[in-house]
Amino acid sequence: MSYVDEVLARIKEKNASEPEFIQAATEVLDSLRPVVDANEDLYRKEALLERITEPERQFKFRVPWVDDQGNVQVNTGYRVQFNSAIGPYKGGLRLHPSVNLGIIKFLGFEQIFKNSLTSLPIGGGKGGSDFDPKGKSDREIMAFCQSFMTELCKYIGADTDVPAGDIGTGAREIGYMFGQYKRIRGVFEGVLTGKGLTYGGSLARTEATGYGLLYITEELFKSHGDSLEGKTAVVSGAGNVAIYAIQKAHQLGAKCVTCSDSTGWIYDPEGIDVELLKEVKEVKRARLTEYAAKRPSAEYHEGRGVWQIKCDIALPCATQNELHLEDAKQLVANGVTAVCEGANMPTTIEATEYLQENGVWFIGGKAANAGGVATSALEMSQNSERLSWTFEEVDAKLKDIMVNIYHNIDDAAKKYGMEGNYVAGANIAGFEKVAEAMLAQGVC
Repeated sequence: MSYVDEVLARIKEKNASEPEFIQAATEVLDSLRPVVDANEDLYRKEALLERITEPERQFKFRVPWVDDQGNVQVNTGYRVQFNSAIGPYKGGLRLHPSVNLGIIKFLGFEQIFKNSLTSLPIGGGKGGSDFDPKGKSDREIMAFCQSFMTELCKYIGADTDVPAGDIGTGAREIGYMFGQYKRIRGVFEGVLTGKGLTYGGSLARTEATGYGLLYITEELFKSHGDSLEGKTAVVSGAGNVAIYAIQKAHQLGAKCVTCSDSTGWIYDPEGIDVELLKEVKEVKRARLTEYAAKRPSAEYHEGRGVWQIKCDIALPCATQNELHLEDAKQLVANGVTAVCEGANMPTTIEATEYLQENGVWFIGGKAANAGGVATSALEMSQNSERLSWTFEEVDAKLKDIMVNIYHNIDDAAKKYGMEGNYVAGANIAGFEKVAEAMLAQGVC
C-alpha cells in the first residue's frame, strides 16, 4: 500500500464522523500522489502527511449568553489551529447552525494550502460556532460575541492566531468580538481582520474574495487567449463573496444573471442589479423575494436551481457541496467553459471530476477564493506598520496576488504532467511550501 493510501485509511478510521474533513483530505492527498511518490522515503520517515493532516491543537468550548427574554442560551464554540509552519494561524469564524468540529477541521485544513498560495506568511486555522445570527437582535448578537470571545481570547493574538469573518460573521460581529478582546486583554492589536475602517480595518477587504475570484478567472481566460467580455455567468449565493463577484464581473464585461440564498434563487436575464442586491441583503438583511418584487426583469424560484441556466462561467459562492454531479452534467450540457469556486469546497468530488473529464476549466476554492485571506493578511501588515493603504493600493496588491496564484498553480500542474488540472496544481503548489517549512523546523 502506498504512503498516501496508508494515511488516508488512517484518516477515515480516525475521523469516521467527520465526512467533510475526510472529503477534503482525500481530495488533497490524492492530488499530491506524484509529489509524495517522488519523496516517499523522506516523507514517510518524517511522518509528514500524518503531521499535516492532524491539527496542532483544537478547542471546543461552551458559549452561554442571555437572549432578549432573559433566558440563558448555550452554543458550542470551536477553534482549530491546524498548521503554523509558515506563519500565525489565519482563518475565519463561521457562525451557522451546521457548524461542527468536522466542518471546522475541513475548513482549517483547506486554509493551510490556500494561505500558502497567497505567498504571504500565514498558517492555517478556522473556528466558529453553531450559533445562528439570523433573526437575532443586535443586543443578542453582542451578548453571544462577547461570551464567545471571552473564551477564544485565551488562545489568539496578533502573532499567534488571527481570526476573520466567514459565513454569519460580518463587520458587526467582528466589531463586538474585537471590543471584547480589547476589554479583556487590555491591548489594541491586529488580532482580528475584517475590522471597521475606524479601528484598523483595510479598504477593499469587503470586496476582496469576490474581486479576487474574478481576477483569477480573468487571468484563466487570458491564458487561453480569451476574455470575460460578453460572457454570461451564473452565481450562487447572495452574501459578501457573491455580491462583489457579480460587481467585479460586470466591471470586466461579463453579465451575471443569477444569485441565490438559503430559500431560493433569482434569474435576471438583464443582469443582476448589484445596488438592489446590496440593499436587500446588506441593508435590509431580507430574502431574495424582495429583490424580485422590485425588479420586473427578475424571476424568483424556490429551492435550488441556478446551475440549470445556460452560461459560459459558473461561480459557486455559497457553501460547501452545493454543486452536485447532476448540476455538473447540466452545466456541461449547456456548454459551460469555466467553473471557479468562490466558496470553500462548493463542488462535490464527483462533480469536480465530471467537469474536468469534460474539458471544463476548473479552479478550486483554495486558489480561486484566496483573495479574502490574502487581503486579511494585507490588513495584518497595515496593523503592524500602523498604516492605512488606499483602496487602489490594496486592490492592486490583491490583483497581483491572484494573477500570481494562477500562474503558480498552472506551473505546478505542468511540472507534474497534469497540465490544465488546476485543482492538483493548487494543492501541490500550496503543499510544497508548507512541507519545506515543516521539514526545516524539525519534528514539531
